[in-house]
Amino acid sequence: MIYSLFNHFNDVLGARLFTYISFRAILAGVIALLVSVFFGDYFINLLKRRNISETQRDEKLDPFNVAKKGVPTMGGIVIIASMLIAVLLLGNLTNIYMILMLATTLILGTLGFADDYIKTFRHNKDGLNGWIKIAGQVLLGLIIGLTLRYSPVTTMNEVVETRIENNVEVVYKTPDVKSTRTTIPFIKNHNANYADMFRFLGEENMYRAGWIFFVLLTIFVVAAVSNGANLNDGMDGMCAGNSAIIGIALIVLAYVSGSTVWADYFDVMYIPGSEELVVFLAAFVGALLGFLWWNGFPAQVFMGDTGSLTIGGIIAVSAIIIHKELLIPILCGVFLMESVSVILQTQVYKFYKKRNRHVRIWKRTPLHDHFRTSVEQVLNIDPTCQIIFKGRTKLDHEQKIVLRFCLVTLILAAFTILTLKIR
Repeated sequence: MIYSLFNHFNDVLGARLFTYISFRAILAGVIALLVSVFFGDYFINLLKRRNISETQRDEKLDPFNVAKKGVPTMGGIVIIASMLIAVLLLGNLTNIYMILMLATTLILGTLGFADDYIKTFRHNKDGLNGWIKIAGQVLLGLIIGLTLRYSPVTTMNEVVETRIENNVEVVYKTPDVKSTRTTIPFIKNHNANYADMFRFLGEENMYRAGWIFFVLLTIFVVAAVSNGANLNDGMDGMCAGNSAIIGIALIVLAYVSGSTVWADYFDVMYIPGSEELVVFLAAFVGALLGFLWWNGFPAQVFMGDTGSLTIGGIIAVSAIIIHKELLIPILCGVFLMESVSVILQTQVYKFYKKRNRHVRIWKRTPLHDHFRTSVEQVLNIDPTCQIIFKGRTKLDHEQKIVLRFCLVTLILAAFTILTLKIR
């Protein structure tokens, strides 16, 4: 709104400030943070008055007896509302990538809200049917993938070069094209093209197959990252802290991809219009940091699936738009570990159960729960259980676990940004 207003009256004193991505991004982040902090207080009190609180946590499994029941949930509404206020004020709402990010927020936010609503108001601990969640994620993946395929404005330039000629900066770039190319970390002057995997189909069909593969990959990435963020949301400040760090790394990647100068310097693809993602992601990080004001230990509110599913979707779609989806396993390494731990634990348990044995790889999953669960707690529930990785006898408080997970994410985020130069 403000962006459109000042863009219309660009002769007004100070109006040109709103044409700078950096200015709008910083302002969006600050606004989202402040709204999240102040609105969070009102929202928590509202949830308490209406008795909308956590009912699924079991204090018996917490070695430090930290009470979780009765803490207001569905706090993801605070994150979404704060972010949307900042974006609607300062974002370019005609930008196709901004529209895709808003669609991601609304679709997954609605999906997560429905899940929380069923758990909280209908007292059904299973929440929304799993197939409905998957259907929503598939729908979002299709929207993103097909838009990037068929929209005339979602183009890229694989090579950009800037030169100074007669004291004037001149930009040379390859033609605007639609491409299934993506950045390969660590390898200079080379991008992967998904279409190349289908050369056996012939010159014409290989590109069609490449786009089909890209759309399917988009669906997989959206589902994987959103579910990974959901699994990571198990301790006070865990998901919000990790996601804020990931969001900052994505801001850097989006800024580089949307600038001809930096795209040339780092030798990455230039994505016209993707600089608007910087404004959205700054609001995203600001909203998360403001939410941490209330979600840090001891949490006064939980984000619920309303927040965690939305957060994961935003991270996934941002990376896909700037053709950096192959960096997600590094950048979102903590989410990946959480997901893999659950998958392996489930499969191993099922495998040995058929042989009348109870075997676990870890004491509990997702992985962060392994570090705050004792062997005795597991054996009290299942005396015949065999645990492969028992870990240390002394358990860590969740504050320390959250801090360590965030430090790991910080290292992975720094390493992800370094891959731009280590090529």
